[in-house]
Amino acid sequence: MKLQPSLFLLGLFLVKVTTTHTALGNTPWEEQTWSELLKNFPFPCRPEEISSNPPSESVHILRISDIKAVGAVGNLETIPEARLVLKQPKWIERNHVQTCTQVVTVLSDFVKKFSPSVLPLSCPPVEEALPRDRNDDLRIQARELVQCMKKNKQLDFHNDWKVINVFFNAQSLCPPCPSNQQEGHMTSSMQELIGCLDYLHREVPKAFVNLVDTSDFGNLSSSHQEDGPRDLNEVCECSEEPSRLATAVKRWYYQNSMENLMASGRYDTKDTFTVIYHPFLQDMDLSLFPENQAPSHKKSVVALALSVWNGMMDPKGRKEEFFQARQRIPVKCPTQQHPYLFTYRSRGYPSFFPKITRNQKMTEGTEFRCPDMNASNVVPTSVHTLKPADIKVIGALGDSLTAGNGAGSPPGDVFNVLVQYRGLSWSIGGDNNISTVTTLANILREFNPSLVGFSTGVGSHISDQAFLNQAVAGAKAEDLPIQAKRLVRRMKEDKRINFEKDWKLITLFIGGNDLCGYCKHVTRYSAENFAGNIGKALDILHNEVPRAFVNVVNMLTISSLRELYKEEKINCPRTILRYLCSCVLEIQDNSTELATLIELNKQYQEKTRNLINSGRYDTRDDFTVVLQPFLERVSMPKTPEGLPDHTFFAPDCFHFSRKAHARAAVALWNNMLEPLGKKNNQAHFENLTDIFCPSESEPYLQTYKNSNYTYPIVPTVPVTTSIPSLHYGTELLCEDRAPSASIPTSVHALRPADIQVVAAVGDSLTAGNGIATKPNDFMDVLTQYRGLSYSAGGDASLENVTTFPNILRKFNKDLKGFALGVGNAQEDSAFLNQAVPGATAEDLLNQVQTLVQKMKTDQRIDFQKDWKVVTVLIGTIDLCYYCTDSNIYSPSKFSSHFQNALDFLHREVPRALINIVDFMNPIILREVILENQDKCPVMHASLLCNCILLVKDNSTELSKMKEVIKSYQTSIRELVESGRYDTREDFTVVLQPFFENIKLPLRPDGIPDVSFFAPDCLHPNQKFHSQLSRALWNNMLQPVGKKIDFLNLAADIPLSCPTQEEPFFRTYKNSNYTYPANPAIENWGSDFLCPVQGSSSSTPTSVHQLRPADIKVVAALGDSLTTAVGAGAKNITDMSTAWRGLSWSIGGDGVLETHTTLPNILKKFNPHLIGFSTGTQKETAGLNVAARGAMAHDLPSQARELVDKMKKSLEINLQRDWKLITIFVGSNDLCLYCQNPEAHSVKNYVQSLHQTLDIFYKELPRTFINIVEIMELVGLRQIQGEECKVTTQSICPCFGHSLDNSPELQEMKNINRLFQSGSSMITYNHRYMEREDFAVVVQPFFQSTVVPMDGKGKPDLSFFSVDCFHFSERGHAEMAISLWNNMLEPVGRKQTYNNFTYSRTKVKCPTPDNPYFYTLKNSRLLPQETNKSFSVPYWAVLVAAGASFVVGIILVRAWRIKKHSHKEEHPTTHMSTLF
Repeated sequence: MKLQPSLFLLGLFLVKVTTTHTALGNTPWEEQTWSELLKNFPFPCRPEEISSNPPSESVHILRISDIKAVGAVGNLETIPEARLVLKQPKWIERNHVQTCTQVVTVLSDFVKKFSPSVLPLSCPPVEEALPRDRNDDLRIQARELVQCMKKNKQLDFHNDWKVINVFFNAQSLCPPCPSNQQEGHMTSSMQELIGCLDYLHREVPKAFVNLVDTSDFGNLSSSHQEDGPRDLNEVCECSEEPSRLATAVKRWYYQNSMENLMASGRYDTKDTFTVIYHPFLQDMDLSLFPENQAPSHKKSVVALALSVWNGMMDPKGRKEEFFQARQRIPVKCPTQQHPYLFTYRSRGYPSFFPKITRNQKMTEGTEFRCPDMNASNVVPTSVHTLKPADIKVIGALGDSLTAGNGAGSPPGDVFNVLVQYRGLSWSIGGDNNISTVTTLANILREFNPSLVGFSTGVGSHISDQAFLNQAVAGAKAEDLPIQAKRLVRRMKEDKRINFEKDWKLITLFIGGNDLCGYCKHVTRYSAENFAGNIGKALDILHNEVPRAFVNVVNMLTISSLRELYKEEKINCPRTILRYLCSCVLEIQDNSTELATLIELNKQYQEKTRNLINSGRYDTRDDFTVVLQPFLERVSMPKTPEGLPDHTFFAPDCFHFSRKAHARAAVALWNNMLEPLGKKNNQAHFENLTDIFCPSESEPYLQTYKNSNYTYPIVPTVPVTTSIPSLHYGTELLCEDRAPSASIPTSVHALRPADIQVVAAVGDSLTAGNGIATKPNDFMDVLTQYRGLSYSAGGDASLENVTTFPNILRKFNKDLKGFALGVGNAQEDSAFLNQAVPGATAEDLLNQVQTLVQKMKTDQRIDFQKDWKVVTVLIGTIDLCYYCTDSNIYSPSKFSSHFQNALDFLHREVPRALINIVDFMNPIILREVILENQDKCPVMHASLLCNCILLVKDNSTELSKMKEVIKSYQTSIRELVESGRYDTREDFTVVLQPFFENIKLPLRPDGIPDVSFFAPDCLHPNQKFHSQLSRALWNNMLQPVGKKIDFLNLAADIPLSCPTQEEPFFRTYKNSNYTYPANPAIENWGSDFLCPVQGSSSSTPTSVHQLRPADIKVVAALGDSLTTAVGAGAKNITDMSTAWRGLSWSIGGDGVLETHTTLPNILKKFNPHLIGFSTGTQKETAGLNVAARGAMAHDLPSQARELVDKMKKSLEINLQRDWKLITIFVGSNDLCLYCQNPEAHSVKNYVQSLHQTLDIFYKELPRTFINIVEIMELVGLRQIQGEECKVTTQSICPCFGHSLDNSPELQEMKNINRLFQSGSSMITYNHRYMEREDFAVVVQPFFQSTVVPMDGKGKPDLSFFSVDCFHFSERGHAEMAISLWNNMLEPVGRKQTYNNFTYSRTKVKCPTPDNPYFYTLKNSRLLPQETNKSFSVPYWAVLVAAGASFVVGIILVRAWRIKKHSHKEEHPTTHMSTLF
């Protein structure tokens, strides 16, 4: 769901934060500092756009304007840097109260925009004594807050709505010590929290409670605790810093507990109270705030308040998701469509969570004997004649996989993963013996029972049991040298080891944590650094350890972990997984990031192999390093059903279980006995593998020498970072380079030298990815060479580097805004190049908001006076993703996102010329890559742009994509030529079309020349960018209407010059260009852009596997909206005609290209569809049994009529044919509700729907039923004018006669929503779920629909018939598109509004991944085995509706009084009902 006007930089607001010390008795809040922090940023929410209403009586329809008080309990003291915790109680109390009150005050200031009289309440103080856990006194604080509210004379405790924030910290001030106390410690914290919430639930009426996990809040500030004590040992029993894994497990426990608490419904038993859970902040990047504005603590206070505000408006996805604050955060605003605060009930969030499946405990022992298990007769002096029994000492280096975390954990015991089961470790564990525990050490002990060094039991690396297992949980390659030194020291000091004479086997395995963190520190975790750090550790061993055989186990393929993470049938603590390995698990499929990860993984393996193959460690006869590659291509082990086999993993689904350790041990052992060059590099953990024995001919551990193996030649030239070529300069021959005599006030009189600021937004092309990358250096394509970017780069000068800014600098040497060097958009060197790799059109608004913010705050820029050129290029990635979701990436959505960004620039930026550069046609990339498969990474490119690269030549899919590309281009052109951005003299948008058609240079053999591209064959290189720069410059000087729309990359393109006659950048005005009028719309048809998809291979038996082409019969019930009264009417006399063939849900006139209806869409999938209506005669109505004026009580009779028609039809096989029935009724009931609330009550409406569904459920097999929610009828009041032949008062009196903002109108709005709620709950009713061939789905696109407006802000009457109430054919087309798209959207994520924008390409397509119509079941909203417990009882629907009758009795009296007073003014017309 997209947001309303957004604000970034973590919510810096215009609103001046008020101090509270006078009213609340707290310390003053350094008001001046706060004002400086917030004053430059406009609050984006617009209270005036939200209609005002009387205060709600239900928390589920609570508006922000209803809030009268904001308070908080909990603890918000911050943690000092480097784990230096605080001691003095008074400091703790002052710190907590001040911080808590600051957050409350900021939040109150947000609310104050909507509710000016809101009261910020002081936070209760914490206990005098420092609590061991920061949550121990929640109940005490809650009681104090309640007493404070009761005593406050400005607050009506029983009648005023209150927001209460409960701040809960999942990180204890002191970690529990020892670790086995953790679970009980955290359980007591949760009990304290529940006690606090129970108390508030019991004592506080009218309360909206935010449960806020503030685990990372203290870490957001590093400079706030200057005056606190700095000795951890003075305060805590145990000063050991918890590991990242311990932190993840602890957070998982609290988050899981809080989610389950919310899911229990414990706090949703009253209509005046609810609790909403807000997950913890993560990696909040406070550097996004402008420098030196305020201490980081104050920024973190604003950030926390903003996150709570956003969560109250609309949570993003499931509440378990991390708060990703590293990216710029928008401010969410209430809207006319969604004016209420979020509650779980109001947004239909499912209140259940899956149960954890418990693994079965297994024993992983084995028995084996080998013919020769003896040692050499004489202790060998050469490592190349080393038998297994010669090994006397075993050691290991690595991370938690070698430390054995979770290897012996009981099934489901996530906490126990913190225990390091070193005795079970695959490479060095020595618990028991080989008959019960399979490890490398236990295998070797069968050859030499006197082996030493193996680890036993549990413990850390410093414990005695660890012995020579010096692996450390959480270690990375950079930690290996320290481990190696520690291992050497232990071997030298242990008296059981003869350091000089004993043969030693050391196994090194590392890399998982490096890859899991690579995206946060690309350079730190580069392949070069990875291999280099391994080399440092091996150097230490090589230099200091005699008689050693070193195994280096190459890095596994970590991306396979994604399979386990993404498989929803496997219950894993995904919070832990994301926290431990976000760089692997949080990236999208088919993304550049995933391709980068896979490539980096391979480079880790390759660089490690090259290190060892260099021969660097084969300079002595008693030492060697051997690469054991069994994990290189290991895949996720699968069950017989094809699911990831979680029995190979510890309860955290990340670490190895005992079973996996055993399989790894065998695979490692077998690798050691396999000759170099013939080693297995793909272990299959699913299969039990025999333990190899040394043979008589090959009795030794295999080395390069005894394998007769020659290392391949390894390149000795190190890979260096590419540098830009300085041979792409251009000569500028322009003589007149002077600015205007005075600063121009019109953009149409703008000379090049007048430009003071240059900027750009877009994707990786503008960011400069790969511009200077050398051939074959694939990984360097990740480098963003912003200084070389065609539109925003400023490296060197024009003589050496051709870019648009370098050309402009020849006219104005003081130009500002261009980027330099390399780096991302956040770095200072990027300046106003705010393009982001991977960006789509949806991201443009974020980029321009950030750009404007930078321009406003940079002291080098005079924002009001400086002329600016901003270049926008976006769209290629949208097209590459189009086939994955044709709705999200539709031309209309693309145009809408583009418009949002341009609207923002138009509204915010003075003195600006905006260049729109047409996107690079991805068909060009297809030609380059597919015809250069020997030079281009086809697989990588296909992952990034599969919609273009994976389709076949001359296929329907490719033809469709070409049509979509044209639609994208047309949408941009129409937006620019609409004149929307030519309303001011100092602002314009100009389309520069040079990129529209590209001529690729060809080699002599006719193959496209890849020398214009980076090594990935996707990104333009510096030669290409130079041509783009020249083409852009020349386009800007060409008149509108005569601009060149092609680019010949091989051509010599000289730079044009302004002339004396035409000295200005060309705009529509100074080109004397008239925008073409919009072409007349001939019909309201739609283009069908979906790939050809047939029906299921066999007729499905399950409604949850129903494809569009499987539908054989279509039918409809309802009122005059379904009979299509007036749809084709030209005058009022035609209003008696029912144009059934045009009906949105059942009409079948013509074809989709001329008439958009649901059947016409379906006919594209199944041309033999039957049941649809045609024409206007009842004889051709087909299975359209709707009737004009019908009400809900008419539905059962319509249902019986429909069943009878189906049974009598010779065309319908009642038992075998799949049927689609659409039901839409209720408008007439609502319009007449106030006259007879009992007859038209919500209860009767719901009962009628159930009676209708019961008939279908009993009589019709194989049926999919759409119930379309009733629209919000209040919008009809806006439709009025001379063109309208009837009035709202006559057609819909209950909405028409009420005055604006009257109680009667408000009550009718509430009744309207109850009608919607009544129908929406039917989806969740179990009574229609017991058959596999029957489903009822509510389609909610009308739920929040508002009346469409024209360009003048008046209702757009083209959507309505001549009576201004019934829909025209255009209106029916919009309804058909929305219904169809709703059917292809998952339950719980369906669009709840109609998008009234004209486009012929809005029809959504099924996808290969989601080819079915969505039901509750295939939307995965049903528990697998507990459907009954999930269902909504029928009586609950009726009870919820029953209150409407009481309200109606009151309403009818008030309405009759008003009706009497208006009787003579508004006589009743012959049109008694609207629908």
